[in-house]
Order: sequence, then structure tokens, then C-alpha cells
Amino acid sequence: MNRGNRILLSCIYWAFVLYVFVPLMLMVVMGFKDSKFIGFPIRSWTLEWYTGVFADTEVLSAFGYSTSIAVLSTIISIVVGTWIAILLEGRKFVGRNTIYALTILPALIPGIISAIAFRIYARWLGIEPGMGAIVWSHAVHNVPFVVLVVMARLSTLPKTQLEAARDLGADPFITFLRITLPYLVPAILGASIFCLLLSFDDFVRSFFLGGYEPTLPVLIFAKLKSGMSPEINAIATVALLLTGAIGIWAERFTRRLNKD
Repeated sequence: MNRGNRILLSCIYWAFVLYVFVPLMLMVVMGFKDSKFIGFPIRSWTLEWYTGVFADTEVLSAFGYSTSIAVLSTIISIVVGTWIAILLEGRKFVGRNTIYALTILPALIPGIISAIAFRIYARWLGIEPGMGAIVWSHAVHNVPFVVLVVMARLSTLPKTQLEAARDLGADPFITFLRITLPYLVPAILGASIFCLLLSFDDFVRSFFLGGYEPTLPVLIFAKLKSGMSPEINAIATVALLLTGAIGIWAERFTRRLNKD
């Protein structure tokens, strides 16, 4: 690669970095503005909006509600997704490709179409809007990502370990508990964090299937109807920092597991 191409790629890279991070930095900075309106110049600074986030019971309730939904939907998607991945990986049977295609389909459908379909299906099944309906829709949407991550990890599992376990008299269940499951822990952890953040950030399905209690994204959307304010920037910044911290911790912990 010549010098000109390196410079061009470097410029494209830094342009992308600026495109991603500059809006985030502006969002954080605007949360310190001592005014009810977004815009420059910032004449004075305050921590009032950030301290107000932790004193606002509505925001804290929405945060806890979103967290509960994310945790429950993640647990369901991990159990179902891991089971499907084990069923599909390394096996050939009639209908395998059909099962795989149907499993991946929820991740390919546009969010708004998926939300409308879930709403219609929930009404047909008699599922009332609320936490249960949101958890169900998030779990279905997250399963494909679990399947892809776990299948990728399963494809690298040494077959000799499974054969050795069988030669020593272990049945399939014991082999799964002592060989397969420990090997899948890094992949399951990574998929769990991804699903957790995906569910926590989901707006469309939460909006269409939610009841009277809003999730955090829906609450932010409701506040946006009265116009942008530093309060919204502060809420978004706190959520960004918390989810970012979880993501960084999970990435480092997964690397440590892979090394071990």
C-alpha cells in the first residue's frame, strides 16, 4: 500500500471517528448548560440537570423498568438461542436450513414492521400490552444474535474433547455440562451483554407493545415532544455512560475467559 492510500484511509478513519463521537460529546456538554434550551453559546455551567436525573422518580422508575425487561428478555433469549444453536451446529437433518432461516428472520425484519407484527400477534393471542408483551418481543428479536454467536463458538469446539468424554462413559447431558457449556461461557456472556444493551435501547417494540408504564427510551421520546432540553441530554448521557461501562467490562471479562 503506497503512502497516498494510507493517508486517504487515515482521513476516512478519522472522519468516521469525528462523525460518531462529536455528536456524543456535544450531547454530554449540553447537559451542563445552565439554561432550559439547547444551543450555543454556553454562558454558564451547572450540574443541576445531572443531579436531577438521580432525584427524578419518573426517570429512575423508567430506568428500573427498562433494566428488568432487558434482564428477563436476555435470560429467555440466551436459553432458547443456545438450545437452537446446539441443535443446528454440526448436524444435518431434514428441515435444518428452514429452522435456521426462520431463527434468523426476526433480526432481518425492519423494526417498525416487526413491532406492528408483534402488536397484531399479541392482540390475536390475547396478550395485554405491558411488561410481558415487551419481554416476549425483545426475546424473539434477540434470539438470532445469540444463535449466531453461540454457533460461531461451537464451530471451534475440539471434537476430541467430546469423544474423550464419551469414551470415559459420560452421557450426552454430562458431556454438555462439563465440556460444552464451560466452553460456551465466553460466547454466552458476550451474547448476554449484547442482548441486554439491545433490549434496554429498544424503542419501537417497547412503544408499540408498552402499557401505561414507559421504558426509558419511550420516556425520553415523550419528553422530546415538548422540545429539546439539557434534562434530556443529562438522561441520555447517564444511560450512555452506564451501558458503555457494562460493555467495556464485558469485553475485558470475555477476553480474560478466552485466554484462560
